[in-house]
Amino acid sequence: MKLSARNVLKGKVVEVTKGATTAHVRLDVGGTIVTSSITNAAVDELKLVVGQEAYAVVKASDVMIGVD
Repeated sequence: MKLSARNVLKGKVVEVTKGATTAHVRLDVGGTIVTSSITNAAVDELKLVVGQEAYAVVKASDVMIGVD
């Protein structure tokens, strides 16, 4: 699969929290935390665990910005 480089962020998984059907995965990208909501099935299929390197792929239509 080819993706535009500007849409891919490499980081390290710092937290995986599963809910009833959806998981929140937190990725440390150079000191900035990016949080993604994905299915529990996707977490299992990707075998996501804390400490693992992973990539966040951002869909422009779904980008949200917040402040602390």
